[in-house]
Amino acid sequence: MTTVASSLAEAGHRFTRKGRDTHVRVIELPDRGDGGGHILVFGDITDGCLVRVHSRCLYGEALRSDDCDCGPELDKSLDMIQEAGAGVLVYLEQEGRGAGLLAKARGYLESEQTGEDTFTSYEKLGYPPDGRSYEQAARALFDVLNLRSVQLLTNNPAKMNALREVGLAVQVVPLVTEALSQRAIEYLDAKRRRRQHWIPNGESPWSVEQTILPRSDSGGAVPDEHARESAPPVLV
Repeated sequence: MTTVASSLAEAGHRFTRKGRDTHVRVIELPDRGDGGGHILVFGDITDGCLVRVHSRCLYGEALRSDDCDCGPELDKSLDMIQEAGAGVLVYLEQEGRGAGLLAKARGYLESEQTGEDTFTSYEKLGYPPDGRSYEQAARALFDVLNLRSVQLLTNNPAKMNALREVGLAVQVVPLVTEALSQRAIEYLDAKRRRRQHWIPNGESPWSVEQTILPRSDSGGAVPDEHARESAPPVLV
């Protein structure tokens, strides 16, 4: 039986993007009820490296839709990882916030007909507003890649919390992208209101980065309920 370590080593190859070469290694994450996915390790990573935990979005990535920030967030994350020379992309098969592409399309249609945001539309259609789990991704970073601290490229506090819960020290680096349509503006606002995403709107505290969270004596991060509900503190 092929081991995780050998699979990672055997799947390494040269990768070229935007005219720049790096080395990438790939490992598969099995579907354990969270969609599964893959880990892509760029360059030689160490503690404190850049990490993007990203959920698949066919519309935003492959079809280049202007109606969400998924494609721009992925592009910006990869740009930052390439600029740093190393980093990790955890790409999760969690289309439609874990509900799938058909549910996503139905949610869009419901929103068009009612004017509600897609979180509300999902609930009306019987789907969870966000059914994703990041536990397996967090465990892979800790157990497979042996990381103990990361710079997490995200606007989503749920991702930060998942990594902290397995014992990782996390420095959050929110991603600022330009909304490409009115629907995208409305979606960003809904993510801020409904899921407490760290998206600047001139009203809530926000900064480009967050200090590394302290760790407890047991090796896990010290719980911080305020950090779960508000934006990262402004650095001074």
